[in-house]
Amino acid sequence: DTCSDYGSRDKPGTTLGRTVPDGNVLFPDIFQTDHLLFYERFKAYQDYILADCKASEVKEFTAEYLEKVLEPSGWQAIWRTNVFEVLVEVVDVEYSTLKAIVQLSEPFLCESQVSTFTLECMRELLELKEHQIPLQELWVVYDESGEFDQTALAIEHVRFFYKYIWRTWDEEEEDDFDYFVRCVEPRLRLHYDILEHRVPSGLVADYQNLLSQCEELYRKFLNLRSSMSSNDSDSEAENISMVEGLKLYEKIEHLKQKLKLIENPLLRYVFGYQKYSGLQAKGLRATGTKITHVVSSTVMASLLQSLIRDKLCPESYGEELEIQFHSDPLAAVNACYEGDTVIICPGHYVVDGVFCIADSIELEGYGLPDDIVIEKRGKGDNFVDCTGANIKISSLKLVQHDAVEGILNVHHGKTILENCVLQCETTGITVRTSAELLMKNSDLYGAKGAGVEIYPGSTCALLDNGIHHCKEGILIKNFLDENYDIPKITMVNNMIHNNEGYGVVLVKPAIPSDVRDVSAEKREGSTQPHPGSERACGEGFRHEELPECVTDELELYEQAEISEQTESNYEIANELGATSAKKSQMRKKRLSELGITEADDNLMSQEMFVSIVGNQFKWNGKGSFGTFLF
Repeated sequence: DTCSDYGSRDKPGTTLGRTVPDGNVLFPDIFQTDHLLFYERFKAYQDYILADCKASEVKEFTAEYLEKVLEPSGWQAIWRTNVFEVLVEVVDVEYSTLKAIVQLSEPFLCESQVSTFTLECMRELLELKEHQIPLQELWVVYDESGEFDQTALAIEHVRFFYKYIWRTWDEEEEDDFDYFVRCVEPRLRLHYDILEHRVPSGLVADYQNLLSQCEELYRKFLNLRSSMSSNDSDSEAENISMVEGLKLYEKIEHLKQKLKLIENPLLRYVFGYQKYSGLQAKGLRATGTKITHVVSSTVMASLLQSLIRDKLCPESYGEELEIQFHSDPLAAVNACYEGDTVIICPGHYVVDGVFCIADSIELEGYGLPDDIVIEKRGKGDNFVDCTGANIKISSLKLVQHDAVEGILNVHHGKTILENCVLQCETTGITVRTSAELLMKNSDLYGAKGAGVEIYPGSTCALLDNGIHHCKEGILIKNFLDENYDIPKITMVNNMIHNNEGYGVVLVKPAIPSDVRDVSAEKREGSTQPHPGSERACGEGFRHEELPECVTDELELYEQAEISEQTESNYEIANELGATSAKKSQMRKKRLSELGITEADDNLMSQEMFVSIVGNQFKWNGKGSFGTFLF
């Protein structure tokens, strides 16, 4: 039993790669083991090393694993520290302490940042350490025979575990749970999510910062506890130390909970989104001036003349303009204060960062959207975050690559998106609770999630847009919870087509039968067809003069298609109206249970404002409209 799934020792030759150590010294090649896949590490820890051990048993289980797979002697390794690297030979292994007994190899090979590490110095250092070196500080020298493959892999698993998985406070966790399930698996998944750029860089930085804080506080806590245990006196100083210890303990527990939130893939984004709500607006400049920022990679005389004629003419503003020039649109936005305008000239701009817009500004392209392209290259972040009271973005093409989050998030305030093209990577536009979006004459495509996500309590108006080639066209989040307000939704003359799932999806929970019955009755007479829907849906259907028989056939086809599109608009308006009625009935029921017979007018008048008119739904994989029940 080799206790590993990486091949058998019976097979001749190594199955592992080799790599050349960095540096000037001609060290021998070492095994390349740091490229293991998630499932390889997962299987090793779950099946062979930790199994169902408790936190206090981790070292014991690891020692048992190493005793089965590690060659006790006869192999060389490079001993690496922050200060030096030296070639050593392993003569024995102390499994219980996870250490190897080593001696210096001949010839002596050492590389150090300082010149003091001579052969004699290294001998003295090994004597002080009793020739015992932690296994995770050893990198096994490559051997093509395959005899030391398991040794190299085992040491890699130990090194990775104590560097990325183990926390110094884990041993003090309660032992009534499975350590692998509780700690190892979520931390391992988070590590690979970060490696594969599936976690926003801001959230990664938050996690590393929290981890550093927690480790520092835990060191202080251990030192304080140690000093208290060595002092048996019942003095005032001891009581003060006790209070300090309790405060440190509370801080550590608070940080540990935050770390667990980020480690949990279902909860990490709830925690992560909090940082965006804290974006601070700069407000007006102290001088009260408003600046026009012009962005161009190069400024030609002809371009400048056109800008002055079309955009920068003082007569059109009634006052002298202050202008700043930039080559980077992100730098221009970061330089803005309340009321500023950013004019982006034609060009292809590559940015590596997030547009965080917290003030009321205008961001407009000078020309056609396809001529003014802003491409996001950085991994793991949003593209545009809006929290300003009144933001306008127009005539731009936003291109997203290697993303984790959506292309545009409206967190607070109102954002107007006009005449833009959005080439998405993950989700498209998200309109969060209490935020407002007006999107018109724009084209959005490529989202692996929904093109537009509408949260409860938001206001979203979509006018004359194209939303296509996404997983879902528009997703309306559940708003039936008593803590949520009903969103206000306007959809007019949009073309929603070629999406993998539905054109529009409503997410909602299963409703109790008594509420369902009442709302069903209300649905029968509450939502009437919009009088202009048929005309609006039919706009754009024109044909040249053709022979009468062909014309008749085309007219029949057009009427059938117009009827189908009109029906889709009715269906969406009906379902949203009915769901709104359900919420109203649920509110009434809760109020009656509390003994309130006359409800507050504002509370009871929260019907969803819905205008679904003239939208066309074509070639969506699952149809025009669907509901997702949970």
